Amino acid sequence: MEFTDDQLQRYARHIVLPEVGGIGQEKLLSGKVLVVGAGGLGAPLILYLAAAGVGTLGVVDDDVVDLSNLQRQVIHATGNIGTPKVESAAAAVTAINPDVNFQPHYTRLTSENIYALIEGYDIIADGSDNFETRFLVNDACHLAGKTLVSGAILRFEGQIATFKSYRGADYPCYRCLYREPPPAGMVPSCSEGGVLGALAGTVGSMQATEVLKELMGIGTSLSGQLMLYDALETEYRKISLKRDSDCPLCGDHPTISDLSIHAAA
Repeated sequence: MEFTDDQLQRYARHIVLPEVGGIGQEKLLSGKVLVVGAGGLGAPLILYLAAAGVGTLGVVDDDVVDLSNLQRQVIHATGNIGTPKVESAAAAVTAINPDVNFQPHYTRLTSENIYALIEGYDIIADGSDNFETRFLVNDACHLAGKTLVSGAILRFEGQIATFKSYRGADYPCYRCLYREPPPAGMVPSCSEGGVLGALAGTVGSMQATEVLKELMGIGTSLSGQLMLYDALETEYRKISLKRDSDCPLCGDHPTISDLSIHAAA
C-alpha cells in the first residue's frame, strides 16, 4: 500500500524502526483487534492501539463511566460520567487518530454473542475485571482459533500472557494456568481490594505492546510465558507456562468442546 503524506508523518517513528518499517506499519493498518473492557486496562490498550494505527479497533463493554473509574481509566473524563464507556472511548480514539475504524459494542459479553463478536478480529485483548469473563474469552478464543492477549491487575500487582492454544501441543491456554474460576469471594475485585491507578497504565501498555508485536510478527511472543509485575517492589518476573495434558479445554482429552459451560454467565 502507499502511505499518504499524513500517514508518513503520523507513523514516522514506527517506520524508521528496522523491525517495523513500512511493512510492519501496513500490517498494523490492516490489523483488527477487539478489546474486552474499556476500563483500567482497556484505557491504555485502546489509546496506544489507536495511536499505533491499528486499522480496525473494536471495544466491547456494557458499563457506563462512573466517578470512581477516573482514578485509573484515563480514556474517560469527568464530562463523560454517565456515558457508556464505549461511547467515551470512541470519542477519545477519534481525537487521537480519526483514521481508525472504531467499532463500539455496547453489550455484555455472553456465551450467546461472543463468537459473533470475535469473528471479525485477528487478536482479542482481554482487559476484563472478572474471572467469569476471562474464562469465557479464553475458551471462545481457543475454540474459534483466535490469539488472546490477557491482562489482570489488583492492588499493586499485574500479570499479562499471550495464549495461542489453538495451535496445538506447545501452546497452553488460560485454563492450563488456572483450571477454573475461584470460589466467589476468594479473590477480591478492584472495588474491594483496591488498585494503584498507574498500575493499570503500566500493564495495559505492556498488553498493547504484545498485541502490536503479534500483529506485525516481530520479536519474541509472550505465548508460553506469564509476565508478573510487582509495582511496590519494582520487580518483573517471567514464568514459563506449559500446556497441561489434562486441561479440560486444550489437553489430550478435552471435556470442553463448546461454550455450554458458560450458559449461565
